[in-house]
Order: sequence, then structure tokens, then C-alpha cells
Amino acid sequence: MSAWVLPDHIADVLPSEARHIEELRRGLLDTARSYGYELVMPPMLEHLESLLTGSGEALDLQTFKLVDQLSGRTLGLRADTTQQVARIDAHLLNRQAVTRLCYCGPVLHTRPDRPHATREPLQFGAEIYGHQGLEADLEALRLALDCLRVAKVRDFSVDLADVRLVRSLLAGLPVTAEVLRGVHAALASKDASELAALTRDFPSASRDGLRALLTLYGDIQVLDEAEKALQGIAGARELLSNLRVAASRLGEVPVTFDLADLRGYAYYSGMRFGIYARGASDALVRGGRYDEVGAVFGRNRPAAGFSLDIKQLVAVVPPHPLKAAIRAPWSEAADLNAAIAALRSQGETVVCVLPGHDSGVDEFRCDRELVCIAGQWVVRTL
Repeated sequence: MSAWVLPDHIADVLPSEARHIEELRRGLLDTARSYGYELVMPPMLEHLESLLTGSGEALDLQTFKLVDQLSGRTLGLRADTTQQVARIDAHLLNRQAVTRLCYCGPVLHTRPDRPHATREPLQFGAEIYGHQGLEADLEALRLALDCLRVAKVRDFSVDLADVRLVRSLLAGLPVTAEVLRGVHAALASKDASELAALTRDFPSASRDGLRALLTLYGDIQVLDEAEKALQGIAGARELLSNLRVAASRLGEVPVTFDLADLRGYAYYSGMRFGIYARGASDALVRGGRYDEVGAVFGRNRPAAGFSLDIKQLVAVVPPHPLKAAIRAPWSEAADLNAAIAALRSQGETVVCVLPGHDSGVDEFRCDRELVCIAGQWVVRTL
């Protein structure tokens, strides 16, 4: 095997895509800052027990592990950043007030999490801590939508659900963890026969409610149907009302519901959302409420947020135009170098053509050139 062949689902990012990714990263961080979110930069490496405690346990098989040559302890390369941000909120900041934090950095996965995905996503996310009400869920969702607008994503839609509906149907049932995992899997895959087999000994209200969830997906009318199907389930009406309110606050954005969608059920504790767009094979953004995320760090306070992979995002947004640039000759002449320095200080890109070579850049459109006219260096349109 050639030494330069990269591992499966790992790739170099070449100039055109790298520029676009970086411009998206800056735009997303600026959008989060406009909402009052503060930037944090957690480390790539942490002790494994820190990364995989609490809700982080679900990431065990996705986490690369290695031994620290200094301490001999096992370290993990983060597969997700949310757990780290929860640790920062709980231990390093420890604020009593609402805290808004955002981040952007690479994560590593042992396996791609969807077809054709990279194992090295560039994860951007935002988290809001300290508010239990629906307002925090709505802020996270609105920020996510504004981030997609800044990225110029077209034709996107929101899908809403709430994991507490399923939890209400399963509350108090004396079933094993294996059966619960099977129920969750059957709901996620909408496997009616498997669900029927797993719930045959459940009380009729739970069994019928779970079976009804399999068909409760679609537009706003789904919530009306759900109210009828789950009318005997404690708390269901309020949860459905919150979903209705959230949908009504999104303006003209198309909203759908899938009340059996349990992706991330071990992670989320309330309302959850996915944002889909034309050209993307899976959700571009996933988020929601995860109040239990900080419990393992001794601070179990409300939390909501979202994350996305900028490498996935860049594949479905329009390409950015090339940056206009100025071509200049190479010379040690003081007056030429002074003219070039002045242009660069004004924000212009100046590409010097080295002797005997043409310019080999692909990311700049040299639409002007720096020429000497009557002893003065001036910019002329090509």
C-alpha cells in the first residue's frame, strides 16, 4: 500500500472546499455571537471516563482510545463536543445565570455515522444552560435556522418530536433494558410486527399508545391525531401543546412531526428537532433538550442546543464566488513593495507572479493587475 493512501472515510480538504468551509465556520460563529453565545475550545483529548460518563456512554463505540504516555491512563479522542461543554459549564464557569456557549472544532468517529460521511467531522454547535422553559428550546431552534440561512441553505424544513412521549408510555413498566432497547429500535424503524411482539404483555394503554406512534408522522394534523390516541397518558397533552407552539413560532418554515423518532433517545430528555434540506441525505442539524447532560459533573441543570457538521453542510450549499485579486510582478523595488503593502493593508489580495512562472492559484480571480505607468504603480482592470 502506498504511504500516502489515507484511511477509509478520511480525506484531505483541498483549497476550494477548505476556503468554503472556513468561510462557513466564520459565518456560523458570528451568527452565534449575535445571539450572545460565548466561544469555548475544549481539548481534542480527555480522560476516557470524562468523555464517556453519563449521556456520553452512548459514544463508547464511536470513540478512538489510546494510552497517555505520561500517565498511563486511557484517553479518548472526542466523538462529540457537547459532553465537554457541559463539563465547562458545570466546573469551570459554574455560573448561576443562563449561560450560552458555542464551539467549532473537529471530532473523530471510529465509524462513519451515515453513508458516505467523513470520520472527521468539523462540528459546530451551540448550547444554552440554565433555563427550563420552552423559550430555550425555541432559541436553539431559531439560532440553528439562522445559521442555515447565513450558509445560504435553500429549501429546508424542520422535523419535531419529544422523547418524553415514549417515556410516558413506558413509565413504571417492569421491563428489562434489553426489551426497552428493542422497543426503541422497533419505533425508530417503524417495525410494527417487532413492536407488537415486544409489547404483547404491556398494559393495553401503553401497548396501544406505542403502536399508535408508528403512524403519527406528517404535518400539524398529526398532533390532533396524537391527542386522541394518547388522551389517557399523563402529560401527553402538554407535550403535544409545546410541539404545536414551537411549530407556530417558526414563521414560514415547513414543519413536520415524527412522534416515533427516537434517534438519540439516550441523550435527549425532551423536545428534539432535525433540520433537513434538499440535497442532503440526512438531517443537516440535530438538536433539542438534554437536561441530564451535566448531571455526571455534579450540576444537573437545564440544557438545550444543537450541532451540525460543516463538512456535510458545505456539500449542499451554493459555492462561494472566488475572491477578486490583483496580479503584481515580483521585484525587490521599494516603491513596488510599498504599493503592494498598501493594497494588502486595505484588504486586497495581491498575488505576486514569480519570475519564469504563471500564477498557480485556483481560489482567486485576478481581475486586475498592478502596473507601472509614468513612474507610478497603479491598479488596472484586466
